[in-house]
Amino acid sequence: MLKQAFVSFIFLFFTATFSARAQSKSDLEKERASIQKEIEDVKRSLDETKKNKKETLGQLALLQKKLRLRQAAIQNINGQINFIQGDMNQSWHDISKLRKELDTLKSQYEESVVYAYKNRSNYDFLNFIFSAANFNDALKRVEYLKSYRAYREERAENIAKTQALLQGKINGLKIKREEKDAVLQKQNKEREVLEDEKKEKDQFVSKLKSREKDLQKDMAIKKRQNDKLQNALRAAINRELKAARENALAEEKRQAAANVAKTNPATTTTTNDANSVPKNINKPAKPKSDFEKTPEGLIVSENFEKNRGKLPWPVDAGHISIPYGRYSIEGTKLEGNSTGITIETQIGASVKAIFDGDVSSVFNLEGNSVVFIKIGKFFIAYSNLSSVNVAKGDKVKVGQVLGKAAENSDGTGEIQLVLMEDKTNLNPEQWLRRK
Repeated sequence: MLKQAFVSFIFLFFTATFSARAQSKSDLEKERASIQKEIEDVKRSLDETKKNKKETLGQLALLQKKLRLRQAAIQNINGQINFIQGDMNQSWHDISKLRKELDTLKSQYEESVVYAYKNRSNYDFLNFIFSAANFNDALKRVEYLKSYRAYREERAENIAKTQALLQGKINGLKIKREEKDAVLQKQNKEREVLEDEKKEKDQFVSKLKSREKDLQKDMAIKKRQNDKLQNALRAAINRELKAARENALAEEKRQAAANVAKTNPATTTTTNDANSVPKNINKPAKPKSDFEKTPEGLIVSENFEKNRGKLPWPVDAGHISIPYGRYSIEGTKLEGNSTGITIETQIGASVKAIFDGDVSSVFNLEGNSVVFIKIGKFFIAYSNLSSVNVAKGDKVKVGQVLGKAAENSDGTGEIQLVLMEDKTNLNPEQWLRRK
């Protein structure tokens, strides 16, 4: 019985291990499908940008992204190969273990067959039973003979099960070898495509380098616009901050008067002196931001923070041409620093709110418009709009159209998205959901 239980345990262990590894294989397949979808999306975007005769930073960003995705695809294939090789190693280990177990079972079975052959005479069995000292002992000997026969049958059954498991493992190993060969072929093809895409990118960089002077002028213009935008945003935040503090102070005075009235109703009409406020009244904990001094402001900020990495894109179709922070243009000595992200899109594309908020201000910046929206202690600027659909004081909802994307110097549509927490710039890309 112990041997039968052991064989059953081996069977269940192999099944459970296969299920767990199958789940990991499924994750790799989902990742591969996701990467391939992103590659196809980038290809479509590149086809659109190629209609523009000029080489743009947006095209370069797409080519670089395609290379990163292709490398990720190859890395995914490496993961599949490692996974298959791990399966093969485990199969070899299992086969070795099963062969040893099979040898042990066969040896035990052979011993029982030899013993049965030597004692095959019915006379010997009867003599074994009738030579018992008493009736109870005879019954025990009968039970022993039955158990021994069952033991032999059990050994034969365990041998058959183990042989089936062993053959299954050998067949599975053959299938894994074929699967590994197929994946290796796929890896070689992906590497060939990667080399072609590297050449495509290098050729584009060479063309882009010939426009280095024009790019330098464009970057100087963008820096000037970025500085003006940043100053305007800080000024707008200062106005909002002043208003928030005034409102908070008025609310504190109102609460203080209410607390006095509650503590001593007789003095409600005779004094507004701050000294009359009872000293034992617990003051609320100071919030992290002056914009969160009201329950509503705190709730709005918390709701926005909870959606980090889940916010929709401000345009239906577009890609980041200039990232947040310091960046350089490949193949040139040009470097820049962006306080937001620049999204290349179609000229006139609808620009939508990525979260609910209040329009803090709408202003002109070098011929195009900026919509500045307050969300608790957070602020979002939608810059480089050719037209605007909202006004200061409006409440906007996520997905609501704020305006249209303007044309940039390269002849493509473009907007800039700037995100600030109080007066600190954040990376908007980290808040948008992955396409």
